[in-house]
Amino acid sequence: MQRQVILASTSRYRRELLTRLRLPFDVQAPEVDETPLPGEAPRALAERLALEKANAVARHFPQAVVIGSDQVADLAGEPLGKPGDHARATEQLRRMRGQTLIFQTAVAVVCHASGFAERDLAPVRVVFRDLEDAAIERYLRAEEPYDCAGSAKSEGLGIALLEAIDSDDPTALVGLPLIRTARMLRAAGVDLL
Repeated sequence: MQRQVILASTSRYRRELLTRLRLPFDVQAPEVDETPLPGEAPRALAERLALEKANAVARHFPQAVVIGSDQVADLAGEPLGKPGDHARATEQLRRMRGQTLIFQTAVAVVCHASGFAERDLAPVRVVFRDLEDAAIERYLRAEEPYDCAGSAKSEGLGIALLEAIDSDDPTALVGLPLIRTARMLRAAGVDLL
């Protein structure tokens, strides 16, 4: 009998991505404080939060296979989170124009009953165009990406902000690296095919 699979996330983007694997899953909010620790690098922050989210839900559902994920935009070692509003998104995009960022996308899969726990990181290198203020404003008004790390949705109009994307896991930039997730689910005993 296959174990229940739970996505420890309130992100609609992660939920939409996970449906691509065509397996039944439930969604639970992980209730984790996402504040960076003092001096914590973006990569370490993403990895820690992915694992904390999975474990937070697994404590309540120990028999389940739980997926946690987190993404932190890394601008020269500085973590950029979700902007939350128009003013912060404008400031983020102005700082990112002409820059290369690494979107540190981490995923963790745990099952407390079986003792399974793995995590992995899918860094995505993104080169932003040298955008004019007017273009930034038009983009933000059109897409309102205030709930996205780095203030842009590459799966939508945000692709027009970019010069290049380099990744070995094509869904990582949207928020859940499905190649790594599928590998870890198989290792945890979840049959995808």
